[in-house]
Amino acid sequence: MTLAFVFPGQGSQSVGMIKRYEALPIIREAFAEASDVLGQDFWALVNDGPAEELNLTINTQPLMLMSGVAVYRAWEELGGGQPKFLAGHSLGEYTALVVSGALSLANALRLVRFRAQIMQDAVPDGVGGMAAILGLEDQMVESICEEIAAINNQESLEPANYNSPGQIVIAGHKNAVLKGIDLAKEKGAKRAVMLPMSIPSHCRLMKPAADQMQQQLAQTTLQLPTIPIIHNVDVQIQNDVDSIKKVLTQQLYSPVRWVDTVKKFATEGVTHIAECGPGNVLIGLNKRIDRNLQHLSFPSGDTIKQALETLK
Repeated sequence: MTLAFVFPGQGSQSVGMIKRYEALPIIREAFAEASDVLGQDFWALVNDGPAEELNLTINTQPLMLMSGVAVYRAWEELGGGQPKFLAGHSLGEYTALVVSGALSLANALRLVRFRAQIMQDAVPDGVGGMAAILGLEDQMVESICEEIAAINNQESLEPANYNSPGQIVIAGHKNAVLKGIDLAKEKGAKRAVMLPMSIPSHCRLMKPAADQMQQQLAQTTLQLPTIPIIHNVDVQIQNDVDSIKKVLTQQLYSPVRWVDTVKKFATEGVTHIAECGPGNVLIGLNKRIDRNLQHLSFPSGDTIKQALETLK
């Protein structure tokens, strides 16, 4: 058996998601540590809301980071072994860096709070958008983006997330995204719908944010991971700190290549993939990518214990 862990990003959050781990004190301890770093009571926010505040990007990104780290610490405390590989979906890469020992939790929290703020500031509210396209081949979605962008070269539209076969998220100027939705439906998409996100992540509109992130990362202490991490940008394992900082910068304006990431696990001999964090968004994607792999998720304290029994 060869185990890989994956960490979810923005979009997996919900009010009350941590209550399912209440029997594990280490979860609350991790939240207390993170709240001290950022000077904010995240335990109250995640348990009581309001949802509007929880879903603010500047809160969601550090919240998902600390949740993934907390669940991984619970896994270790309950006797779970170290995985052979790690990956994270977008923001989840920062969780993987903490788990691998490359980043301290404190530095990671400050980085993702900074990341969230510059992403929010990069594009004025209402200018950008994202949409999910279901039921079309990758090449068709790519050609739709090229066609829409060619109509008006002042507006951009690009694939942002290759999430699973037949599920791609596009991002860019809001008007271009809306046109992309219409054209995708004309081309036979099963579903094409705007996502409730004002930030057009993983497209060229995030270049100004990436420039700032590069400067911030240059001042951040980073170590080589003790567990190999497969990165979103190039689906590769980076072997030096400068290369890791480079792909973290590129990540902001480059698509998340999740399908290729899961396929990479398989070529590396991975047999089991566990989603480490609240929810099961990634496990749903992973099953559609490769059903030959064994898929686990830890949406509660009990499921961590069940997984440990399964893997014995």
